Amino acid sequence: MTITLGGGCFWCMEAVFKRLPGVESVTPGYAGGHVENPSYEVVCGGDTGHAEVVRVEWDPSVLSLEELLDLFWKAHDPTTKDRQGADIGPQYRSAIFYENDEQRRVAERSRDAIADQLGKPVVTEIAPLEAFYEAEEYHHDYFERNRSAGYCRVVIDPKLKKLGMNTA
Repeated sequence: MTITLGGGCFWCMEAVFKRLPGVESVTPGYAGGHVENPSYEVVCGGDTGHAEVVRVEWDPSVLSLEELLDLFWKAHDPTTKDRQGADIGPQYRSAIFYENDEQRRVAERSRDAIADQLGKPVVTEIAPLEAFYEAEEYHHDYFERNRSAGYCRVVIDPKLKKLGMNTA
């Protein structure tokens, strides 16, 4: 099964979901916009309507969608609009792009539950996946290939540690 999730920078989300047992692949890309085949540079301008996302493929016999979304909520702040930490703009919005009605129902229930738990509104967009555009190759496995980069050391490493995940 696959679902497409936006929770800020796709480098972070890719690093998180690659470490979740049952996840078979994580592909960074763009979704939710109005420009066909956008580039990273165009999406970063904030005018295409796209979010940086990861397309997560997982084995439902190992991991349920509910469990996958539990990690999604922990891996970012779903209460801030168009922002995750220092990353600001609509391309960094919290979003779940579902592929069928069952995913939509599970996502809505999960969103409502986390809003109750947090005690404040959750701004996560829940919308049908109309198109997914894979990010340029240099964004794939970014954390694994760029561990000494500042963003990896300052943002991704601490996020993985906070989630109790291996940074190696």
